[in-house]
Amino acid sequence: MQVPRSIFREYDIRGVADRDLTDDVVRAIGLGFGATLGTGARKVLVARDCRLSGDRLFAALTGGLRDAGCDVVDLGIGPTPYLYNGAYEVEADGAIMITGSHNPGNENGFKMMRGRASFFGEAIQALRARIEADDLPLAPEPGGISSLDRKQAYVASLIAGIRLARTNIKFVLDAGNGAGGPLALEAMRALGLNPDPLFCEMDGRFPNHHPDPTVEKNLEALVARVRETGAEIGLAFDGDADRLGAVDAQGNVIWGDKLLVLFAREVVAAKPGAAVLGEVKCSQTLYDDIAKHGGRPIVWKTGHSLIKAKMKEEHALLAGEMSGHLFFADRYFGYDDALYAALRLLEIVAKEKRSVGELLSDLPVTVTTPELRVDCPDAVKFDVVRAVTEHYQAAGREVLTIDGARISFGAPGEPCWGLVRASNTGPVLVLRFEAPNAAKCQEIREEVEGVLKAVRARFGG
Repeated sequence: MQVPRSIFREYDIRGVADRDLTDDVVRAIGLGFGATLGTGARKVLVARDCRLSGDRLFAALTGGLRDAGCDVVDLGIGPTPYLYNGAYEVEADGAIMITGSHNPGNENGFKMMRGRASFFGEAIQALRARIEADDLPLAPEPGGISSLDRKQAYVASLIAGIRLARTNIKFVLDAGNGAGGPLALEAMRALGLNPDPLFCEMDGRFPNHHPDPTVEKNLEALVARVRETGAEIGLAFDGDADRLGAVDAQGNVIWGDKLLVLFAREVVAAKPGAAVLGEVKCSQTLYDDIAKHGGRPIVWKTGHSLIKAKMKEEHALLAGEMSGHLFFADRYFGYDDALYAALRLLEIVAKEKRSVGELLSDLPVTVTTPELRVDCPDAVKFDVVRAVTEHYQAAGREVLTIDGARISFGAPGEPCWGLVRASNTGPVLVLRFEAPNAAKCQEIREEVEGVLKAVRARFGG
C-alpha cells in the first residue's frame, strides 16, 4: 500500500488530516499496529482530542485494530495524559492517542504505546514498512469494542498527592480551546482552587489562538489577563495538554528550563541526589543549579519518547524540555502531563512567600536566543550536523554530541554555548545560543551560522 512516508515521524504519526490521513491509510495503521502486538487476545486503549477530524480517524483506526483481532476500549475525548493514565492504570497491550498535539487544527495524528512504553523511532518505521509490504493479516474473527470513561479516575490521580499550603492563589488558566481545559478546571476546583478560565472550552477549530504555548504570540491573551487581574501566575496548555507554558505576575514567559529549575529544587530538597534530566536546548544554568542543590543533572536528547526511556534507565525523578514537556516520576507516573505539572507549580506558588520571578532571581543572568529553525533537506541534515561537529572538534572545542552538536565557547561549565541539531520531525536544523552577555551571544551566533552556511553549501542544503 502506498502511504505518505512523511507522516511517520520519530515520536508519532502526524499529517494533514484530510490529505495524508485518509480512511484507508488510517485503517492500515490500525491493522499494522494490531499485527505488531502479536497474536492472541489483545486489548488496545484509544482516546482522541477535540479536533474536528477525530471522530473520522477514530472510526478508521479502530476498524483496522478490530480487523486485526484487537479488542478496542474507547476512552472518549480528553488530553493525551488522560490516555497515558489509562495505560498505567488499566491492563492493556497497547494504547493510541489520536491527536495533532500543538499543530494547527487541520492536522492530526497518533501517539502510540506498547504496554506502558512509548512506541517510537525504529518501531514506527517498522510499522511503515509493514504497511508498505501489505503485511496486514486479518484475524479470523474481528475484535470487539467497548467504552470506558475514566475521567473521574484520572482527576483523582491528578490531585491525590497535591498538598496546597493555601487555596487563595490568584491565577489564570489558558487551555487554548484544547482537550485539557475541562478536566484541569475540575481537578483545580476539587482542590479548592478558583482558577480564572481563559479559552477552557474544547473547540477543535482553536478559534482564539494557536494551541502552542512555546510561541510568545500565543500567550498574548494570557499575559494581558494576568496583568489586568493582578494574578500571581498564568498557566497555558497546548492542544493535547502534554505541554505546560507559564508567565509570571509581570507577564514574563517562564520557559521550560526555568520551570524545571523550580521543580528540581523542590524534588532534590525532598530527595537529595535525585537524578534530573534536561535536554540539549536547555540553559547551562539549569544543570548548574541542579548540581548546586545536590541533584544529579543529566543532559539528554530532545523528544518526549526518548526522555521517558532515559528516565527509566537512570531512575530519574524529574525531566523536562524547553517545549514544556515536564515529566514527574516523583509522586507520579513519569509521563508528560501538563495538568499535573500545573498543579505542582501551584503547589510551589502556594507554599512560597516570594513570587515565581523572585524565586528565579538568584539564577545567573545570561542571554539566550529562542529556538532558531533553519530549513535543510532531510537527506543531508544529519550530514550537515556531523560536518559542523567535526569542524569544531578539529578546532579544539568541546562538543557534546548526544543530540546534534552543543559547542562550548567558554570555560568548562560556563553558560556559553551554541547548538546545531537536526530535527527529528521535519527538514529543519534547530539552533540555540547562550552567553553571559548579548555581545558574546551575538558573536558565537554569527560564528556558528557562518560555519553552518559554508557546510550547507558543500552539501547542497
